[in-house]
Amino acid sequence: MRIRSQGPLVFVAFLSAASLLAQEIPLPSGSIKINLPEGSPLLIAGTVTDQSRATARGAAMVIDLDLLLQLRNVSGRQIHGVTLRVVAQEVTVGGYGSVAYPSLHVGPGETFPARIAMQLVRPTQAVSASLVEVNLDGVLFQDLSFYGPDRLNSRRSMTAREMEAQRDRDYFKRVLAQAGPEGLKTAMLESLTRQAERPRLDVRVIRGGPAITSAANPAAERTAEFAFLQLPNSPVAPVDGYARIAGNEARAPRINVRNDSRQVVKYVEIGWLVRDQNGQQYMAAAIPTADPGLLLRPGETARVLQDAALDFSKDGRALNVRSMTGFVSQVQFADGRMWVPDRDSLEKESLLGLLPPSNEEQRLSDLYRKKGINALVEELKKY
Repeated sequence: MRIRSQGPLVFVAFLSAASLLAQEIPLPSGSIKINLPEGSPLLIAGTVTDQSRATARGAAMVIDLDLLLQLRNVSGRQIHGVTLRVVAQEVTVGGYGSVAYPSLHVGPGETFPARIAMQLVRPTQAVSASLVEVNLDGVLFQDLSFYGPDRLNSRRSMTAREMEAQRDRDYFKRVLAQAGPEGLKTAMLESLTRQAERPRLDVRVIRGGPAITSAANPAAERTAEFAFLQLPNSPVAPVDGYARIAGNEARAPRINVRNDSRQVVKYVEIGWLVRDQNGQQYMAAAIPTADPGLLLRPGETARVLQDAALDFSKDGRALNVRSMTGFVSQVQFADGRMWVPDRDSLEKESLLGLLPPSNEEQRLSDLYRKKGINALVEELKKY
């Protein structure tokens, strides 16, 4: 996320008065509360809060939270993901947030750092014993089992990330087994090249209502249909869909999907690619299921939609959309299990060069870039 004549003098005076009130102070001791429920697989091993600050601005308090937690795994299982929910005020815009730590490998008894750096807002008149509360939303274990209230749907997001991490790590392990360190080195150089050359697009989401260009020039708007990639083994198939396009803006995407599996589906996410006037393709967005109560039974069809407009630009310039392509990028079943595309399918459909790399592929390629092939080989041998 100005008027003429005497107005500017009033505005400057207002800012001067406000600056006297905007005094930055350290957060007092005990103003941050860490809530870990009884039976939690995590315990607090240490906290550092001295860099956090609060500033009073009129009727609001702005909190610049800079918190370092040391969390210990007190379970008997390896932890692969953690999500924390951070709250200053539940009902205030900017009053809460979250932070996720994917691709962890924290064994029983081990400790890991969790840094929380964000800005929060709360009314100065709000009455509570603490200014900020940190709550555990979820813990994902190596076997993809989950602990936590899951208010943020963190089970779904962390499970998908972990499955992508396992998929990509297994790929590099196979390369090492089949082609040795030199083959792994070649695969890593290819990964680094893809990451550096991946075409990037700036996307601004406008919730509810038409985008600016569409509203100003409705005659320029047209209906564009999606083309679809049919990924092998996908439990859900895209059937048809469209969006309203005007120049560099697209709004109100509608996509129908069919459950081709034998399981009940509760969440579907569609990857959205756009192509510009020069034929360059970009990963634009992911369209999630709009209905939180979705239960898509085998053989049934449902609509994935968003009441939003998307504004596309590149390097500060509007990008005119010529065509759109969609593909199923995520599926969650009613029992909590997830499906994500396998790496062979992504490579076959030329998606590896368009999608952001998984956290694990980034981690492994960074390890290779900083410490070399021998360190990467030793890391992969741990799994």
